[in-house]
Parts: sequence; C-alpha cells; structure tokens
Amino acid sequence: MSVSLTDNAAKQIQFQLAKRGSGVGLRVGIKKVGCSGFAYTFDYADEVRAGDLVSERNGAKLIVDGESAAFLAGAKLDFVRDGLKQTFKFDNPNVDATCGCGESFSFKENAANAEKTANA
Repeated sequence: MSVSLTDNAAKQIQFQLAKRGSGVGLRVGIKKVGCSGFAYTFDYADEVRAGDLVSERNGAKLIVDGESAAFLAGAKLDFVRDGLKQTFKFDNPNVDATCGCGESFSFKENAANAEKTANA
C-alpha cells in the first residue's frame, strides 16, 4: 500500500519544483521528535534512492523513504490553504494521537509493531 496525493498536492509539488528549477519530486518521511514522538519530514528529491517508494499523480512524484513506508501506508497527502497559511497535510490512518500543538503525533499499535519488525 502506498501514499496517495490529492490534485492540490500534485499541483503544489509541480509548482515548487518548477520554481526551484530542478528535482524529481517531494520526499516525505517521519522522524522522532516532539512530545508525542514523531513528525513528518518534507524535502525536495533530486533522485529516487534504493528502497524508496514512489507515488505519482498528474506527473507529480511523491517519494517515501523505505524506513517510513509502514508508518505512511494508506495515508493521503493534501495541500491546504487556511487564510494566509498554506501547508502540506497528511490524512494518515496510522496516527493514534497528536500533541496539543499539533506538531507531533504517535502511531497506532500496528504501525509501532511494523517499526519493531523493520528494525529487527
């Protein structure tokens, strides 16, 4: 199972890469941080690495690092505007709870077990 993109997210990825002048897609992953445990990472991708998973919509590529794939399985990435704030936002069925500030989150038991299996 992979991460899907909305049309808005695909358009924003293409816009940002065109503005940058290079790149093959948007790289996403997770890292350990914050009060709840994890946060999403976003960066431009200049290449697809061994172990990466790639989702594509309307010519825009979303690249997920292999270590984060189990945590993002079934998630959908959108690009939303709320007043002056514009951001990529995940709808991730694997997330159990978020912290009060909304910056970090924890995973449901099945995603946590996937991490233990991947690290074994």
